[in-house]
Amino acid sequence: MKEMLLIIVSAILIDNFIFSKFLGICPFLGVSEKTDTALSMGFAVTFVMTVSSAVTYFIYYGVLVPFNLTYLKTIAFILVIAALVQLIEMFMKKAFPPLYQALGIYLPLITTNCAVLGVTLLNIQYEYNFINSVVYGFASAVGFTLAIVIFAGVRQRLQLSDPPKAFRGIPLALISAGLIAMAFMGFQGMEF
Repeated sequence: MKEMLLIIVSAILIDNFIFSKFLGICPFLGVSEKTDTALSMGFAVTFVMTVSSAVTYFIYYGVLVPFNLTYLKTIAFILVIAALVQLIEMFMKKAFPPLYQALGIYLPLITTNCAVLGVTLLNIQYEYNFINSVVYGFASAVGFTLAIVIFAGVRQRLQLSDPPKAFRGIPLALISAGLIAMAFMGFQGMEF
């Protein structure tokens, strides 16, 4: 139980995919202008990361390892992630058309989101068992969602400010992201 708690806290706060590993920056910057859109992207990424962690575990240890095809793991994992994203995209297009429009190009880009591929590859590298793989995938996605929602809140507040012309838009967003990342670095001293 202590190991699972360590995985959860580490994935959400200490080794956050955006603020510590710098993975998943494209949707982080692209979909973080409104908190509701950022939260929706976070839910979609959470589903994909959690399910892909489970499916890729079985593919790796059930197919690739027994047949000595472990060198194909990246290709196999990308195919799994792409299939999951297609399922989400079809579901959102039918069930939530306004949300589908709001996420725009960033929804299919979950397929190439390096955070999603990163979590599946790190599960193998850390040699997690099935339960720990799924927990790590879910916790990493919660950390991604937390980061993108916090950043969206900051960006909404920045829209009410009047910064100097040189800092408007992306420059101020990047400075804000850096300051939030520095704040998250404070969690790295935590011990259990």
